[in-house]
Amino acid sequence: MGEAKRRKQTGAPSPRNNANRKPAIIAVSVVVAVAVIVGVYAMTIPPAPTDSSLPVAAANASDFPASLDQYGISVGPEDAPVVVREFADYQCPACASFAPASKRLKDEYVDTGKVRFVYFDLPLRQHQNAVPAAQAARCAGDQGQYWQMHDKLYDAQSAWSGSNDPVVTFTRYANDLGLEERRFRRCLTTELHKEAVEDSLQVAVQMRVTSTPTVMVDNIQLTRPGWGQLSAVVERELNKAEN
Repeated sequence: MGEAKRRKQTGAPSPRNNANRKPAIIAVSVVVAVAVIVGVYAMTIPPAPTDSSLPVAAANASDFPASLDQYGISVGPEDAPVVVREFADYQCPACASFAPASKRLKDEYVDTGKVRFVYFDLPLRQHQNAVPAAQAARCAGDQGQYWQMHDKLYDAQSAWSGSNDPVVTFTRYANDLGLEERRFRRCLTTELHKEAVEDSLQVAVQMRVTSTPTVMVDNIQLTRPGWGQLSAVVERELNKAEN
């Protein structure tokens, strides 16, 4: 029966055979998936240390004043050939995104003695819980758990950033870390480390750092804070130090 005649009799088109289209659809889907995977991989692999697009020190840039590091929290050997400094706000979402890179930096470069890492508190005015969070990390540091609380605060940022009583939340984190609760809570409620956080903030003011996270490898400011650029610049500067 012809199509025109069949339409006239039944009022509907003839059913189409989609069986032959399935292999083509599957093939296209596979190609698209592979392209996405390759694209993501290309975007996330670190550039080579010799990549000309990597940031360099500004013309006539002075060395970062090492004496200011006392106002941050440092980890790694004092004589490490490269120093990485981060100015950050615990309530800053971009800082939380950078946190895995700083953790990996500690694991791969600080623990091996190649890099010293200094973390400066730069709590922004618009973040009501940034100062309490910075103090919570330092209170945990009094019991030897600064970096553990540092990581916890970033991991759980969305849970406490809008809290009206962050002391309760931070105390629960302290308990999870096995800290002495009364000592930790007293440290927070008396704002024992308020002056230290303010001193760290003044370093940012002195160095004209206004945004978070600001990450510097020696006196070189990263333009795209993340593991790719961070690790590439660190490797480049380590190579220079060895030669």
